[in-house]
Amino acid sequence: MSTNPRGEPQVQSVTTARSNPDDDLNARMKQYLVTMGVRTACFVLAFVTEGWLRWTCVGLAVVLPYIAVVFANARAPRTVGRVSAVVPRDPQRRRLER
Repeated sequence: MSTNPRGEPQVQSVTTARSNPDDDLNARMKQYLVTMGVRTACFVLAFVTEGWLRWTCVGLAVVLPYIAVVFANARAPRTVGRVSAVVPRDPQRRRLER
């Protein structure tokens, strides 16, 4: 824990902390699996349907892997400058110094 120029400890505010990387990874993985599930449904529908619907399903089955990978690799942007120090109140400071 660092201190500010007045010697008071700086504590990270919970509201400005970054989100858990595991939560971000799980959300991206879920989105990828849903997109690939839609692709699988498009493959099945391409064999069952006829006409323009068949070719639409084939087109989606070809394009969806690219879209799924691009969105799965896209991380949430890091926010610069949102981290701010919080000076604890006296009862909290005593607990931190122990």
